[in-house]
Amino acid sequence: MDKVLAIIMAGGAGERLQPLTRERSKAAVPFGGKFRLIDFTLSNCVNSGLRQVFVLTQYRSESLHRHIQEGWGISAAGLGDFIYCVPAQQKLGVEWYRGTADAVRQNLNLLTRKDVENILILSGDHVYKMNYLQFVAYHRAKKANLTVSAVRARKEQAIGKLGVLEIDEGHRLVGFEEKPAQPKTMPDTPDYALASMGVYIFKLGTLLQALQGQEEDFGKHIIPGMIGKHHDIFVYDYEEENKIEDFTVEVKDGVREKILVDKARDSFYWKDVGTIDSYYEASMDLVAVDPFFNLYGERWPFRTYQRPLPPSKCVLGGKTPESVVCDGCIISGGTVWKSILSPGVIVERDALVEQSVIFDDVVIEPGARVRRAIVDKESRIRAGALIGYDTEADKKRGCTISDNGIVVVPKRMDISRSGPQLF
Repeated sequence: MDKVLAIIMAGGAGERLQPLTRERSKAAVPFGGKFRLIDFTLSNCVNSGLRQVFVLTQYRSESLHRHIQEGWGISAAGLGDFIYCVPAQQKLGVEWYRGTADAVRQNLNLLTRKDVENILILSGDHVYKMNYLQFVAYHRAKKANLTVSAVRARKEQAIGKLGVLEIDEGHRLVGFEEKPAQPKTMPDTPDYALASMGVYIFKLGTLLQALQGQEEDFGKHIIPGMIGKHHDIFVYDYEEENKIEDFTVEVKDGVREKILVDKARDSFYWKDVGTIDSYYEASMDLVAVDPFFNLYGERWPFRTYQRPLPPSKCVLGGKTPESVVCDGCIISGGTVWKSILSPGVIVERDALVEQSVIFDDVVIEPGARVRRAIVDKESRIRAGALIGYDTEADKKRGCTISDNGIVVVPKRMDISRSGPQLF
């Protein structure tokens, strides 16, 4: 995609995802078994033909840097393709990144390339499929200085969580509130608000002008401050623009005809997995027979670092109905139902895993029970232990309990009937 440079914001600490972000940044949190959250934004870039990408990192970024280096080696200096991690470097003084806008301001030297006209700014911790080529085409067709991509969200989901947009009949942006207590709804659908996806495209000159001050964040400060000063700010309705897709095909003797095809429902699926409950809900969206978000589409593949592991196997009556099972797993007489097993998980005889997300290299010993839980990497659930059956007992073991009762077992925990130990 010529003359477009992508900046992925991957510096978030993800405090609301604790303890999953105790040792890793939010963008590096595992998702869907073998992926990390940032893989979805990076896959969108590559699938859209966008191959000049800077990833701005800050908090607990070691595993994120390693993951991108090992799994996303597309850099080819002679061809102009690259994905580069750029850590916070205090370029403008002693301050680290104070927000998304400040992060870009501290790296303006990356933007002033002679072949760049538009800057695509993306979040590195959302789950969705998006063809950025369509988004850029919309931006150019509107001759916009700034275009914001938006998704329709139920009013209650937007309260205190999402940036809410107001538009006029021509889809111009006329209002922007970041995480309002009383979101303004859409006139034609009063139960829904138009929420920012954290996906923006600026003309380079407009962005440089907007960053001349000291404002810290795009959603809180920059974009609301531009309303009224710039008339060419538009909103891209992600769902509306992706309802249909037109293809031009050759019918007969060189005659070409356009056809319209309904897209899959996950073409306008978008999740901000900023809390344990939203992360868990998005994970459960993957395991249905007809999943809300499909990882298996050939037209839009998701890429990631692949561990060199053997195929998984079920032995001695092991079962995995309605589950996602990654490489290297052994289900030896246990049962896994509506769950996600990341690479290298072992489930032993008579163990039961229900509606749970199990990270890499976890061992679940004979007779253990895990229900509605997220178990972080390299933990061990000892024989006969119960997770997700007694909230108070889980808290005493050192687990975190979400608002909706999801139990989170921290990394490298040894959970037994008598209590936890760190390896």
